[in-house]
Amino acid sequence: MIWKKSELSKISRIGDGAHASLKRIDFGIPYLTAKNITKSGIDYSNMDYISEGIYNKHFKEKSNALTKPKKDDILYSIIGSIGGVYVVRDEKIGISSSVAIFRADINKVLPQYLAYFLKSPSFDAQVQAIKGGVAQGFMSLGKLGTVNISYPDDIEYQNRIIDILSSYDDLIENNQKQIKLLEEAAQRLYKEWFVDLRFPGHEDVEIVDGVPEEWNKELIGNIIGKVSRTKQIKTADYLLEGSIPIIDQSRDFIAGYTNENDAIVNVGVPVIVFGDHTRILKYIQFPFAKGADGTQLIISDRDNMPQSLLYLSLIAVDLSNYHYARHFKYLKAESVLVPTQKIADEFDRLVSPMFNQVQKLRDKCNKLSQARDRLLPKLMSGEIEV
Repeated sequence: MIWKKSELSKISRIGDGAHASLKRIDFGIPYLTAKNITKSGIDYSNMDYISEGIYNKHFKEKSNALTKPKKDDILYSIIGSIGGVYVVRDEKIGISSSVAIFRADINKVLPQYLAYFLKSPSFDAQVQAIKGGVAQGFMSLGKLGTVNISYPDDIEYQNRIIDILSSYDDLIENNQKQIKLLEEAAQRLYKEWFVDLRFPGHEDVEIVDGVPEEWNKELIGNIIGKVSRTKQIKTADYLLEGSIPIIDQSRDFIAGYTNENDAIVNVGVPVIVFGDHTRILKYIQFPFAKGADGTQLIISDRDNMPQSLLYLSLIAVDLSNYHYARHFKYLKAESVLVPTQKIADEFDRLVSPMFNQVQKLRDKCNKLSQARDRLLPKLMSGEIEV
């Protein structure tokens, strides 16, 4: 098999998104920024939207510039958390200037092959070596174009590599769909019991000012307990593999690994992780290490506020109006309903198995991702022939 090496700019057109500040709306055409494109694909949890008119104005097909994403284009995050990759399907989307577009020359390299190469250690190492920025990293389009890509000259051989790697991704995607359904079911039950107040026996309970009899409305800051401090792992010290997963405020569920046992957080109950800057919430059901600054650990100090209920209560709190800030102080100033012990126990009995199943599916995804990522560089270098 003949392998070729080429600069990215010679096998792909390169562009980026809108350089203007576009007006957002509640619903419309998805507008992706770097925060939405992760190493696992698209993160829909904090999606922005733009109108059809704004989209048509800023995203047009041009012969001299690549600005409008279309099917099989590859999106790549170039500001902040660099390296998120997504292959556009048939959807209509807009992107900001924090996202690069690659449109592969299909006579040389297939889009899906190029997308996998962009996820490879070889590509990432080159990017890390030349990226700019200190507090917030960034990659210019010019620098991206100089990164070297290796690819087999035979398109059919590229297809065989794609088939092997995509078999892992298909299983991961199916598991992620199941996770989404389970999380939505838990949130629907929370809404029914604690927002609509249609909890078991509600017909016989008097409700005054939105608070059922024998329930309380409490400040979040008054119902959370203290988590013992452990060593915090700096971002620069994250490992790709290790014995202890690192949880931080980033969008990736597991941000990295460490082998430092004095960093382990294990309090005997699930821990809620809250991103002070990002507002991201995670429900962690295994021993872990705390990541970079801004990662807050939350546990309940009330028997009638189990961790499952506290987590869903926190998800329901809207802190979006505070924009970029230290959000934990605002979170603690919000109020949530604290039910009777009987209702709390019944809710936890129904919801905890859902979260346990979510964790099992995440474990499967993690093992599949690790297996794929171990295989990827060997396939991309020709070490393993297919």
